[in-house]
Amino acid sequence: MCIRDVATTNAVLRWADVNPPAWDGAGVAGMPILLKDNIETRDMPTTAGSMALLNNAPGRDAPLVARLRAAGAVILGKTNLSEWANIRSNNSISGWSAVGGLSRNPHALDRNTCGSSSGSGAAVAAGLAPAAIGTETDGSITCPASVNGIVGFKPTVGLVSRTHIVPISHSQDTAGPMTRTVRDAAAVLGAIAGSDPADPATVEADARRVDYVAALDAGSLRDARIGVMRFITGYTPGTMALFEQTLQALRDAGAELVEISEGPNRSRIGQAEFEVLLTELKADLNAYLASTDPAQVPTRTLAEVIAFNAATPRELSLFGQELFLQAERKGGLDSPAYLEARETSFRLAGPEGIDRLLAAYNVVALIAPTTSPAWSMDVVNGDNSLGSASQLAAVAGYPHLTVPMGFVQGLPAGLSFIGAKWDDARILSLGYAFEQATRAFRPAGLARSVDVMPETAPLLAPLN
Repeated sequence: MCIRDVATTNAVLRWADVNPPAWDGAGVAGMPILLKDNIETRDMPTTAGSMALLNNAPGRDAPLVARLRAAGAVILGKTNLSEWANIRSNNSISGWSAVGGLSRNPHALDRNTCGSSSGSGAAVAAGLAPAAIGTETDGSITCPASVNGIVGFKPTVGLVSRTHIVPISHSQDTAGPMTRTVRDAAAVLGAIAGSDPADPATVEADARRVDYVAALDAGSLRDARIGVMRFITGYTPGTMALFEQTLQALRDAGAELVEISEGPNRSRIGQAEFEVLLTELKADLNAYLASTDPAQVPTRTLAEVIAFNAATPRELSLFGQELFLQAERKGGLDSPAYLEARETSFRLAGPEGIDRLLAAYNVVALIAPTTSPAWSMDVVNGDNSLGSASQLAAVAGYPHLTVPMGFVQGLPAGLSFIGAKWDDARILSLGYAFEQATRAFRPAGLARSVDVMPETAPLLAPLN
C-alpha cells in the first residue's frame, strides 16, 4: 500500500514494511518523519496543496526541518493537507487539496481525516511513519490527531520557528508533532523547539525549551487538580459517554477533577479571531509569496492566487474561495479593526480565558473531548464536525495536547489537555500519565467503511 492511497503526496512504502532506519525508539536519531506539505525542504517542492505552488522549490529547509536533520531524523516525504491549511472556504472538504487529492481516515476509509494536517494524522495512524509534523492555526493538529486516533501536540506559539512555512496567521500559527505516543511527541518537540532570529515570536524559545522527554512522569496525575471544561459543548452523545468513562480513569489515576460550567464568551472570541485570521492571511501570505522564486511561483500575491484559482477549474471544482475574497478586502496590520480584534481575541482567550480559569479554580490544566469521531466523507456538502476544544488555546497561543481516550462505534476520539503559556512540559507529562494509565491507542485497521467494522456490522445485519 502506498502512502498516496491514504495520506500523502509522495508514493513511498510504509516505513514498517521496509528496512527502517536505525531508530531505537528513544529519541529522533534515525526516526522516520513525514512533513506537512506547507513546510519547506531543500529537496522537495512545497505546495500547500495548491496548484499555484506546484513548482515551489526554493531549495531551503525550514529551520524546524534543519533541526530535525541535525538531530538525526530521516525525512521521508510530504503529507497531503487541506488546501491552504483550510483557510480558503467555509464549505471546504477537510483532507482535500487540488495537488494531493483526498486523504482518508485509516480507521474507516469512508470517514474524514479532519484538517488541515489531515495527511500527517492519517499517515501516522496508518503506520506509514512513527511521527509527522503538522501545523495549527486553530485545531489543525489536534482535530486530525483526535479523529485518526493518535497523539497531537500544539506547542506554545513561539516555541517552534514558523520561518519557511506557508502561513495563515503570525499570531496563531505553529508547527508541532503528531505521533503514536506522547514520548515520541516530546522527543520530536525537543528537536524542533528553539529560537530563530527570523521569527521574532521565538525570542524566548531557547530559554523556555527543556528536556521534554525527561520531564515525563507517569505519576504526574496523582493529586493534580484538573479543570473539566463543561462549557464546551456540541459533541455527540457517544463522545460524551466515553468522556465520562475517561473522567473516572483520571480519578483512578489520582487526579482531582474540578467542574467548570462557565467560560469565556466563545462567540465574541470567534468573531474577533476571524478578523485577525483574514487580515493576517493577506499580509503574511503576501510576504511569503514574495520570498519565493518568481520563475517557480508566478502568483506573487493573494489577489493573484485568487485569479489563478478562478482560471483553474480543478481548484474550485468542489468548493469556492470566499474566505480568500474576504481576506483580500481587509486592510493592513495597522488597521483599527484588526488591532482591536487582536487585542480582544487574545485577552478573552488568554488572560481572561485560560489564565483566569486556571487561577480561579486552582487547577494546573483544563480538559475536554478534543472533538467528536470522524464524520462521513461528503464531497457534495463538505464538513460536518461536531464539538471542538481547540479555540481557547489556539487564539491565546497556549499549549494543547490531544491523547487517544478510546473509541465510539469503532472510531477514535481524543482527550485534550490545555495549559498556560510555556507550560508545554507539564501538559505533555499529564498526557503521558493518562496515556500510560489507559493505553487507548490501537493501530488503524483500514476498514472499507464503518459499516463493516466489528463494532457496527452485527448491528446493521438482520436479527436472524
